[in-house]
Amino acid sequence: MTKHIRSLAMTALFSFALPVVLVSSLLTGLWLISFMPLISFFGQCGTSLLLQFLIVFGDGSAIPGLLIIGATCSLVGGVFDLFNFYLYQDVHHS
Repeated sequence: MTKHIRSLAMTALFSFALPVVLVSSLLTGLWLISFMPLISFFGQCGTSLLLQFLIVFGDGSAIPGLLIIGATCSLVGGVFDLFNFYLYQDVHHS
């Protein structure tokens, strides 16, 4: 039973970290692009749109929006892990 809890914890942790790292990397990349002379418009526009998207989920702030998205992905990843455990529990015992 301990390995199942460990699996659930690892799944939840990775499911939380992946969208947070992905969105943060995208935001950093767009911010860096906004300093390049010929393509600065795309970086500024992309950064603005991504921050507006995060503000919608964060109730007026981008950081809580990012955390809400990460927590939601973590919950979904955990549910999939529990479903997988339930579905294949007979296979592991035989």
